Formats: sequence, C-alpha cells, structure tokens
Amino acid sequence: MSSFLRPAVPGPHDPPALAGAPEPAAAASTATATLGRIPAQYRPISSHLAITPPVSVVIPAMNEAENLPHVFGTLPEWIHEVVLVDGNSTDATVDVARELRPDVKVVKQVGKGKGDALISGFAACTGDIIVMVDADGSADGQEIVSYVSALVGGADFAKGSRFANGGGTDDMTPVRKLGNRILCGIVNAKFGARYTDLCYGYNAFWRHCLESITLDCTGFEIETLMNIRVVKAGLRVQEVPSHEYLRIHGVSNLSAVRDGLRVLRVILKEKGVRRAARSAPATGLNSPRKVVS
Repeated sequence: MSSFLRPAVPGPHDPPALAGAPEPAAAASTATATLGRIPAQYRPISSHLAITPPVSVVIPAMNEAENLPHVFGTLPEWIHEVVLVDGNSTDATVDVARELRPDVKVVKQVGKGKGDALISGFAACTGDIIVMVDADGSADGQEIVSYVSALVGGADFAKGSRFANGGGTDDMTPVRKLGNRILCGIVNAKFGARYTDLCYGYNAFWRHCLESITLDCTGFEIETLMNIRVVKAGLRVQEVPSHEYLRIHGVSNLSAVRDGLRVLRVILKEKGVRRAARSAPATGLNSPRKVVS
C-alpha cells in the first residue's frame, strides 16, 4: 500500500529533510515532505498529521439543495475532490453544489436508486481513497479523518458503525434498530464477519478494493452487499465509530420493511454463491457513467 502516516511538523525523532526542502510550517497540500530520503507529496490534515493519498468523497443526492450547505460545510479542506451524483433532482441541488464548491464533479445518474448512484460516483473518482457520505446532513464530514486514519493504518475497508464504542444514532426507530441487529447477526454467522452495524452508508475504502468486489444492486442494500463482499474477498476491514444525526430537511426514501426485505434477499443470495464468488475473476465496477462537470 503506497501511503504513509507521519507528522506534518517534524519532531525530534523525524528524519532530516532534503537540502532545499520547504519548511513544513509553510507547506500547502502540494508541498514536499520526506520519508527517509524519498520525497513524497503530502496533504496536511492537522499540525501533527499528513497523508499522501488523495481522497475522493462521493455524495449521492436527489433534491437535497437545502442540506448541501451543511454537508459541504463539514467536509475537510484537505480532500482531493467531491463527486456529487445527481439523481435527476427537480430543485437547485446541482446549482447549490457548484456555488458551494466550484470544482465539484457532477455526475448525472442514468438509473435509479442509491446503489446505482454510488456505482456511478465510484466510477468517476480519481482519488486513491473513496469516502461515501449521505446528502441529508446525518453524517459529520469531520469524521472522515478517522476513516482515512484507519485506511492508512493498514485497513482496506473502513466501515462506519453507530454501535461500536464511541458511535451513536439520533435517527433510528426501535423497529429499524431491531432489524439491523438481526440482519447484522445473520451476516456475522453466515460469512464469519464481526460487524456491530450493517445498514449504514458512511464508509471509506481504497479504490483498488473495487477490483475485488462486484457491485450490481441499485437500492439501499448496496451497503450490505459491500460489507458482505469485502469479507468474502478477504479484505481487511476495520470498524470506525460514527454518530448518525437526524436528517436536516426533507423526508427519507428509506422504508424499513421494503428495504429490510431487500437486504435479506441480498444476504441469502450471497450465501448461495459464496464459493463461486471467491473463485471467479473480479469484474469490478459497471461501465463508467457520464460526467457532465
């Protein structure tokens, strides 16, 4: 894995910089740091932390114009790019996104559903790390540093969990909580996983992981499918505690019963093809979708 984790400001035990290298205190995201005697591009996250890999954030959105100012406002300044997948919004979602972040990459969704939107967004990413963030304001973009830290620390897939120690949720009914617990237990028992949360959309992973899994579903069950297939592919998964907040504006399209049944069907289907999936060659993403900006 071509990344490293090191202080942005050298300490007494850090290796000396190359002659003529710029002072770290004045370095921007394109400044040059050194690891031993090998120069590497790094992007400062804080005064004590910097990374080399560029980070892409994928945000699927449909009629989320009112929520985008909050969502974009929580994103760290050091991320490489924001990919907004517009699900044919009838409000000013795209205009607001471009006003907030002129360099935003807008992908027009061809199909329907959250899974289809994410697949489209992943295909448009150029960063080494991809982060999935919902557009309803329920996720705190400042948590991205925890996900990235897990990845540069050795994980392939950083899975957000509302029920890991330090996580939480303000937006889950008792019925949804029970369903999530039952479905999570089934996945753990059937696939040898050790998840504390299953149906949560705040995750991050190295882009190369897409070569090991095939994403071929269109709805909210996309998160469950990814969680199962990364385990089946033998990838290293680390849970990251995350807090889910209430949606700020609008109404969610999530249906506990309908989407719960779709998740269950995915689990049962994946169990039936477990051995074949491990031996078959990975096909990765579907064909790239159209990027309009």
